[in-house]
Amino acid sequence: MSQTKSPDKTQDHSTNTKQDATTSHVSPWLVRLVYPLGRHLVLPFYFGKIEVRGRENLPKDNPVIFAPTHRSRWDALMLAYAAGRDITGRDLQFMVSIDEMKGVQGWFIRRLGGFSVDPKHPGISSLRHGIELLEEGKVLVIFPEGNIFRTEEIQPLEPGLARIALHAETDQPGLGIKIVPIQIHYSQPVPHKGCDVDIHIGSPLSVADYCHKPVKGCAGKIRGDLRQALQDIGWG
Repeated sequence: MSQTKSPDKTQDHSTNTKQDATTSHVSPWLVRLVYPLGRHLVLPFYFGKIEVRGRENLPKDNPVIFAPTHRSRWDALMLAYAAGRDITGRDLQFMVSIDEMKGVQGWFIRRLGGFSVDPKHPGISSLRHGIELLEEGKVLVIFPEGNIFRTEEIQPLEPGLARIALHAETDQPGLGIKIVPIQIHYSQPVPHKGCDVDIHIGSPLSVADYCHKPVKGCAGKIRGDLRQALQDIGWG
């Protein structure tokens, strides 16, 4: 997800139509088909060793934001492999760049919990939907660096993730939203057949711990701590 602006709750949305509302949907039959197929056939066939560490850090309940690094279009499948419904019993719902919602890929993303955001002009509807999902206790995936980067260095994080988390937590105090840092590392800068993958799940950050200052200051603190957490977990 690229740079976003925080939702303005005083804005008049009376002119919005139903078509303007952002929604997302997880197709149960498609999840039951795609996840096992990916886990047991597609990913083992294409990749070498796939190692997942830190599953004990995955919250069993509470609203959750997965905050993974973004190094490849394979990342969404790797997240499902590491922490999808067949592992945690919880569906993943993705905030995805509108550019990735095209063609066959887009068809699957929309039916596996994905909804789009325009990184250049993020709409209030997409941001509000992210808040709604957290208030409903769901697992939301946001790539905090915004785009795919072919580097080992953690990039500066965009503000949208922190603002969405803070708005949801302050709307409903006591939600207990957790942000889980996740490093996805490929043994090749552009993954090719046979490359290895290391997925490291770090300790969650508790959003409630940041709700004691103005939102802007709290969001900056979350971004700094999350980036540090992503750097610390590494893959060594």
